Amino acid sequence: MSRDHHHGLLVGWKIRTGIRYKIDPSRIYKYLIWFYKNHLIDHFQEEETLLFPLLGSDHPEVIQAMREHQAIHTFFNQKKVSEADLSEFEKLLTAHIRFEERVLFNTIQQQATEKELSVLGDHLVDEDFKENTNDEFWLAPTQNTPD
Repeated sequence: MSRDHHHGLLVGWKIRTGIRYKIDPSRIYKYLIWFYKNHLIDHFQEEETLLFPLLGSDHPEVIQAMREHQAIHTFFNQKKVSEADLSEFEKLLTAHIRFEERVLFNTIQQQATEKELSVLGDHLVDEDFKENTNDEFWLAPTQNTPD
């Protein structure tokens, strides 16, 4: 999970960098759609089926995480995004990851039994992350023109 979250934080950095370089929002959004379809959907599914049940669906921290998952899913219903939309999404994604890492996962470690944590460890799979290098808009401005 932490490795997945590391990649998510890098996505936040890529968004901020793209905005700083004045990259067309559609280029950044295209990358985000790729990241969402190839990584985030499966990551959320894994959290929702393996981690969150350890606390229960009525636990306030699980409720918050699920609301944030839904807000992230909803972002991808847009056809077009603005720089402001991208900035808001970056803040949401980064805050969500920080919440899970600093709050939710600590609560799970404190409340789950050793057996539950062991079973969880057996089921969690570290994703072999494959970067999309079709348009590396986050590189230095002289290097970031799409093919």
